[in-house]
Amino acid sequence: MTTAEAYVVCRTIAQREAKNFYYAFRVLPEHKRNAMCAVYAFMRRADDISDDEAMPITERREVMLHWLEAWREARRSGVSDDPVFFALNDTQKRFAIPDALLEDLVRGTTMDLDPPAHSEGALQTFATFEELYRYCYLVASVVGLICIRIFGYTDSRAEKLAEETGVAFQLTNILRDIKEDAERGRIYLPLDLMDEFGVSVDRARMLAAGATMATNERALLRALGSRAEEYYSSADRLLPLIDADSRAALWVLVTIYHTLLHKIAKADSDVFTERISVSTPAKMAILAQGALMTLRNRVAS
Repeated sequence: MTTAEAYVVCRTIAQREAKNFYYAFRVLPEHKRNAMCAVYAFMRRADDISDDEAMPITERREVMLHWLEAWREARRSGVSDDPVFFALNDTQKRFAIPDALLEDLVRGTTMDLDPPAHSEGALQTFATFEELYRYCYLVASVVGLICIRIFGYTDSRAEKLAEETGVAFQLTNILRDIKEDAERGRIYLPLDLMDEFGVSVDRARMLAAGATMATNERALLRALGSRAEEYYSSADRLLPLIDADSRAALWVLVTIYHTLLHKIAKADSDVFTERISVSTPAKMAILAQGALMTLRNRVAS
């Protein structure tokens, strides 16, 4: 297996599965696009193991452990028959991605397999926003910290801004997926914020089951949306700090996720009646703008 063949496998996985991310990948230079696909394919495999409800959690933990051992051995030896590991090794070398970030990426992806630190009526929960932020850091900010190493930057301020941009993305995902997560036994709304607005875990279950939203429940989700909006301002400050040939990719990604948050707000935070998403035509329009941005950057350079 050649490096080029390994990257083809990763590109195929990303094209099939990446949805929002793949729109951003398409406006990157080829070597950076390949690297992003390798990271995504690795993350996708970890996600698939973690979310495979056909297996009990104990079995998923066992499968994950064996997969992680195989990846770590591939990383140590630099040799692997797995095309995703093979491509990821090459990406890590090309873009100086530290081992610690990849380990954090796996830790975040597999957090839902850990016994819950807090639970309310068999639902996995977070007690405080600070705990939720830590979760967002591991499942999303770490991805951002890896991405900016592929995008390229020289100003160290980019790292904190990438962290906060990842939190913005994950809070948006949490708002969109409240119903589905509750059905899977997870409430990612922090309990301290729920208490502030007088919303119980039992009530969250009822909403997921079809109860009509009350004013205080909409206000709770707006409050979390406002937190996300604050972190999106970090994305605006991050954009000029990364290499010009990658700014369009970041812009596409931020615009798609921010548009999703705006749609949630436009629906008055009703994420229970139907799943809110950004349509494919809207994503294609954003991608077209990103392609024009890429063209302008190439002409300017």
